[in-house]
Amino acid sequence: MKLEDGMNFTAWRTDNKLGAPVIAPSGVSGQFDSHGVDSPFVFYHQGRYMMTYVGFDGLGYQTGLAESDDLIHWRTLGTILRRGEGNDWDRVGAAGTWLLKESDDISELPVLKKVEGKYWMVYHAYPGEGYETGPAEMGLAWSSDEELRVWHRLERPVFSWKDGAEWERGGLYKACLIEYEGIFYLFYNAKNANRSWREQTGVALSQDMVNWRRHEGNPILPIIPETWQSIFVSDPCIIKDGNRWLMFYFAYDGSHAQEGIAVSDNLLDWKRSEEPLLRHGAPGELDELHAHKPSIVRHEGVLYHFYCAVRPVRPEDRTLGDEYRTITVATSSRIE
Repeated sequence: MKLEDGMNFTAWRTDNKLGAPVIAPSGVSGQFDSHGVDSPFVFYHQGRYMMTYVGFDGLGYQTGLAESDDLIHWRTLGTILRRGEGNDWDRVGAAGTWLLKESDDISELPVLKKVEGKYWMVYHAYPGEGYETGPAEMGLAWSSDEELRVWHRLERPVFSWKDGAEWERGGLYKACLIEYEGIFYLFYNAKNANRSWREQTGVALSQDMVNWRRHEGNPILPIIPETWQSIFVSDPCIIKDGNRWLMFYFAYDGSHAQEGIAVSDNLLDWKRSEEPLLRHGAPGELDELHAHKPSIVRHEGVLYHFYCAVRPVRPEDRTLGDEYRTITVATSSRIE
């Protein structure tokens, strides 16, 4: 796996798939995760690893929280962004995707950063009930609760498709929020339409997390026709490796979603590998259809690549959805 300039991405391979969910849908009507779970974000807080993730119940997304001592066995703690707790624009639900961290360097523990004495989470919300119904906008929520159970949302969206370019007029998806040298960067993917759409990835910059300026070179990761990246290039996950930045993302070609990787020296100009970093699985495997939506951490020298795995639903599955959508992990070396 090399770029044209010769950079080798072998060190970032995670070929050891767990092959089982670390968090699965409940399959229980009325629970926030009855149909599926999605979009993991893993971090370290108060002596253990934690994860925010998104659950779907047939009406919309809500956000859950889980904890782990070993990054393999997870305990669910409940819902933290619930339906009906927001404002008019996000009343259907909120999909939390990223919390601001002290450092995005892969060599450091991914602990949370406080700004004005508060932890900050970025989320997106859709205006209608159903699966991603209508164009989504992005908001910020904050918490001063050290258990991270109580969150307060800003009244209005902080980032919207309404003043975006043509490629993002269909609505916004997952955001990645980082701070570097006093500037906040909001990486996001967006779609150009509500039917038969294309998704691409862009970035916006801010000094206060509320007022954002889109990068004039957007999209920074466009689709590449007639490749495995031909329809979606989505869900950016940014980490720092020495003096270079890495972006993990997924791409979709109409059949399968797979994870990719790109590199940058300045957070704005990116070069990517021509081949997938993490491929979808074989028939019958947990990620038979899709292996996508990355969250990356390193623990005791092992790289953990959390992602959403999707396969066709089976009669024995605990889900009310029409596919089996779970969160799992792949690692750089085998975990006993």
